Amino acid sequence: MESNVSISSAKTDSTRRNSEEKDEGKLITPKEVKKERLRSLDAFRGLNILLMIFVNYGGGGYWYFSHAVWNGLYITDLIFPWFIFIMGTSLGLGISSLVKKEVDPVEGLWGIIWRSVKLFAVGIMYNTKSSNDLENIRMTGVLQRLAMVYFITAIVHYAGESLQCCMRSRGTVSRWRHILSDLAPYFGEWITMLVIIGIYCYFTYWFAVPGCEAGYVGPGGLHRDGAHAGCTGGAALYIDLKVYTMRHIYQWPDIRTIYQTDSAFDPEGLLGTLTSIFLCFLGLQAGKILVCHKGHRERLVRWLIWAIITGGIGTLLCKAQLEDGWVPINKNIMSISFVLVSAGTGFIMLSVMYILIDSWKLWNGQPFTYAGMNSIVLYMCHSIFQGYFPVSWQMPDMTQHWQLLLLHTWGTAFWAIIAYAMYKKKVFISL
Repeated sequence: MESNVSISSAKTDSTRRNSEEKDEGKLITPKEVKKERLRSLDAFRGLNILLMIFVNYGGGGYWYFSHAVWNGLYITDLIFPWFIFIMGTSLGLGISSLVKKEVDPVEGLWGIIWRSVKLFAVGIMYNTKSSNDLENIRMTGVLQRLAMVYFITAIVHYAGESLQCCMRSRGTVSRWRHILSDLAPYFGEWITMLVIIGIYCYFTYWFAVPGCEAGYVGPGGLHRDGAHAGCTGGAALYIDLKVYTMRHIYQWPDIRTIYQTDSAFDPEGLLGTLTSIFLCFLGLQAGKILVCHKGHRERLVRWLIWAIITGGIGTLLCKAQLEDGWVPINKNIMSISFVLVSAGTGFIMLSVMYILIDSWKLWNGQPFTYAGMNSIVLYMCHSIFQGYFPVSWQMPDMTQHWQLLLLHTWGTAFWAIIAYAMYKKKVFISL
C-alpha cells in the first residue's frame, strides 16, 4: 500500500509559527494541506529490509547479529516487529485516504480482504521454495502473520474511521479536543485491542495446557532441569498443534538444539498473532498522529511520548532482566513486554528518520527509500537467490569474519542496487 501523507508547508519559520498559533484549536483536514510523500517511512522500511537481508545472509558471522534463543533481545529480534509497526503506520495513512475519497465501504472492505488473501497466499507459496510436499507444508510464516495482522487491524480501524474521523472535523474546537484528536475518537478501537490482549493473557498465563503447569512459557526440554520437558511455549504450541497439527508448523527452532526439545515450535504461531495485532495497532497510532496533526513538533512530541510510555511499560514488565521479570522479553511467543519495547523503539526510529528526512531535510533517505518502495520484492528474492552468483559465492575461508562480512555486505548491497534500478525504471510492486 502506497503511503502518502498530507503535511503543511511554509515559506519561512515565522510564517509557520504564525500559522500554528492561528490554527491551534483547529483540526486540519487533508484537503486543506499540501500532499507530500512521507519519505522517512519509506527509509525506515528500507533500512529494515536491508538489515534483515544482511542478518539472513549471516551477519558477518557475528553473534550479535543472531536471534535470542528464547528470552532476550538482540537488534535482529526487532526487525520483524518493526515491519509490523511500519505496516500499522502505513495503514493509518491508507485508511484515511479511503475515507477522504469517500470510497464505497464495500469496495474498501473488499480491498482489505483481497490484500490479506494475497499476502497469505504468497506466504504459502514462499514456504514451498525448499519442498513442495503439501502434506508437510508449513502453514505459518512471516507473510501469513502479516496477512492476519493486517486484516484484523485494518477492519477494526476502517470501521471506526468510517464512523468518525478526525480528518473530517471542521471548525474551531477546544484545545483539549485538538490535543487528543488522534486518540479520543478511537475509544472503541482501544477497547477491541484490550479484548485481544485479554484473550492472549488468558491463554498464555491462565489456560491449563494438559500435562503442563498453567502459565509456563519457557522453552521446555532441559529448561529448569527438565521439569517442563514437554511444555515448549505453553499454550502457544498447544493451540498451533490443535489448529495446524505438528506437520504444518516450523520444525527446527533453535531450542531443539539448545534445550534438546522433542517438539517443533513455530515463532509465527496463532497466539503470538494476537499481540502482533496490538503492535500493528501501536504503529497505527503513529499513522493517526500523522493524519491528525500537521506540525513537525506536534508529531515528534507525540511519538516520543508514546515511545516513553510503551518502552517504559515494557521495561517495567520484564524488570530490565533476562529471566526474572514478570513478563520476560520473548520474540518467540511475542510477549507483551517484547511488543511494547518493539513499539517504543519503533516510535524512536520513526522519529529519528522523520527529523533527518522530512523535518530538517538533512538527508533524502537514500539508498534506503529505494528498498522501502519495493520491500516485498527484496524479501522474496533475497532468499530465493541467496545461493546463486553474483549474490553469493564460496569464499576461501568461510570461518574468517572479514570474509563473511565482505560477502554478506555485498549480498545486501546487491539487492539495494536492484531496488535502485527498479526505482529508476519506475517499477513498484506491492501486494
